Amino acid sequence: MRITADLGRSHRWTLHCGELPGGRQVFVKRAADVGVDFASEAAGLRWLGEAGAVAVPEVVEVGGDRLVLGWIETGAPTDEAAERFGRDLARLHRAGADGYGAPWPGWIAELPMDNGPAADWPTFYAERRLLPFVRLARDRGRLSDDEVRSIESVISVLPEISGPPEMPSRIHGDLWSGNVLWSKDRGAVLIDPAAHGGHRETDLAMLALFGAPRLSRIMAAYREEAPLAEGWRDRVPLHQLHPLLVHVCLFGEAYRSSLLEAVNRTLALS
Repeated sequence: MRITADLGRSHRWTLHCGELPGGRQVFVKRAADVGVDFASEAAGLRWLGEAGAVAVPEVVEVGGDRLVLGWIETGAPTDEAAERFGRDLARLHRAGADGYGAPWPGWIAELPMDNGPAADWPTFYAERRLLPFVRLARDRGRLSDDEVRSIESVISVLPEISGPPEMPSRIHGDLWSGNVLWSKDRGAVLIDPAAHGGHRETDLAMLALFGAPRLSRIMAAYREEAPLAEGWRDRVPLHQLHPLLVHVCLFGEAYRSSLLEAVNRTLALS
């Protein structure tokens, strides 16, 4: 394989366009930092792809220092593609999971996540997604003791405010708009997953957090395919707490007010 173009970098990896010996174009992630392991991302892509619902890139190769994926030729989102994505996302979620969590280590951006199993979603969300990042934000000096206590108040009432119990869904886990590529020939293609068995409302809340294009079309088609439990709109801030905590841990003050607003809206559910 030869690299044909450099596409960008972070302090942990570099992004490239490559070409295989037969001329096939591929996307390449290379480790730029010791300890980067792409095995979890590859496992998540394959697991999502097994559902045969939303398109994901083919995992061409994964090694200790690089991940090679099939190239996605991007285009512009259309109403038709958005509606198809909504229906396909519902089918992905409906494919289900063996339980809450995943058998591979979790990552979101550069931060590790515990994907260990839990008996139910409130326990999983509290112990695997909220508490570790609350502690990290506190330790980095980005949340005060009072703010930590407010989030702990949310955690204490999670079983009462999380809605009717549902079976674990097969979710992307980091479904902000930047992780949805709109391809020219395949519609929506999901990339960079933090895939695990979780709550389907988590993916939907993440799509809303940073404004996916044609979100109303996506949601209408999703709800036709798989109606949501009563009160799902009110629970959107609850499911946004984790990604907002991640952003506070990574970027600090810029996301603190959004996090605290979501905390207050979530507490109003109790």
